[in-house]
Amino acid sequence: MTDHEQLVRLLAARSARRGTFTLASGRQSSLYIDARLTTMTPEGQRLIGRLGLERIRAASWQADAVGGLTLGADPIAYAICHSSAETDRPLRAFTVRKEPKAHGTGKEIEGPLAFGDRVVIVEDVITTGGSAAKAIDAVKRAGAVPIGVLALVDREEGGREHLELLGLGVQALTTAGEIFPHAG
Repeated sequence: MTDHEQLVRLLAARSARRGTFTLASGRQSSLYIDARLTTMTPEGQRLIGRLGLERIRAASWQADAVGGLTLGADPIAYAICHSSAETDRPLRAFTVRKEPKAHGTGKEIEGPLAFGDRVVIVEDVITTGGSAAKAIDAVKRAGAVPIGVLALVDREEGGREHLELLGLGVQALTTAGEIFPHAG
């Protein structure tokens, strides 16, 4: 079984649910993917790190760092960062806060993001693209340059197209259509 097939099966077994749900976008759905139940496990980290790094390289994104809106993007960015450590182009990871800190330096972005960095925005599940768009705006305010968006799962509900209208390529490791035929 390939890494991709393993990831699809892991997401289907651990993260996919059927029922009635309100998504972060405010939309109602009969399908829900709690990606953290996969992204925060050793098997998920191993697969996501390898596949994410492969997809970034295959897209020819010459990135310096990866990150996105906390909390969904965090384990994905860290897995990719870790997988890149022994390569000729290691990637740093960063986290975008939902709100800037109200104390200390008032940071909106945590981690080693530098002015001028070329970054890949990561997302756990893309529905409308709103969370990734918030991260893109924050990264631009910090003086970094978003070069693409990498999602763990594309729900195939228009988010990819919204982000592409912002001028960024979008890659997804899996889609809801791949996951739900395997879900229980």
